[in-house]
Amino acid sequence: MAAVVLAGLASTAAAESCREDVVMLRSDAGTARFRVEVADDKAERAQGLMNRETMSMSAGMLFVYPEPQPVGFWMKNTLIPLDMIFMDETGTVKKVHHEAQPLDESPIFGGQDILAVLEINGGLARKIGIREGWTMRHAAIDQTKAAWPCAESQ
Repeated sequence: MAAVVLAGLASTAAAESCREDVVMLRSDAGTARFRVEVADDKAERAQGLMNRETMSMSAGMLFVYPEPQPVGFWMKNTLIPLDMIFMDETGTVKKVHHEAQPLDESPIFGGQDILAVLEINGGLARKIGIREGWTMRHAAIDQTKAAWPCAESQ
C-alpha cells in the first residue's frame, strides 16, 4: 500500500503549488500527499479529530501554532488510532508518534519547538516510512524559513 501512496502521489508533487487543504511530505525515499483540515486557532486545535469514527487514508488534520512551542496531545474522545507527526518552524519532522490509541488520556509530547503537527491514520506513517528529517510543504510554514518552500518544485 505504501508504494501505491508514494507512486501515485509523487507524480503530482512537482506540478501542484501549495494549497491550504494539502500537505506534502518528502524525503529521499519519496513524496506523500494528504488532504487536510487545518486547525489554526485555539478552538479548532482543542476539537481536533475528536468524535470521528473514520478518516480517509489520504486525509489528515494539520494543527498549526502561532509560534514554535512545546506541544503535547492526548486522545480523549478520539475514536480512531492516529499517527502524530511533529514539525518545527521549517516544516522538518522532529518526531513521529505511531498509533496513538483511541480514548487514551496519556500525554503525548512532541518536543519543545514545534510549529505544526500532522495527524493521519494510525500505522500509515510507518507504512510510508515517514520519520525524523522528512520535510513538509504547506502555506502555513513561513516561506523564508521553509525547508521545502512552496515555490520550489520537487
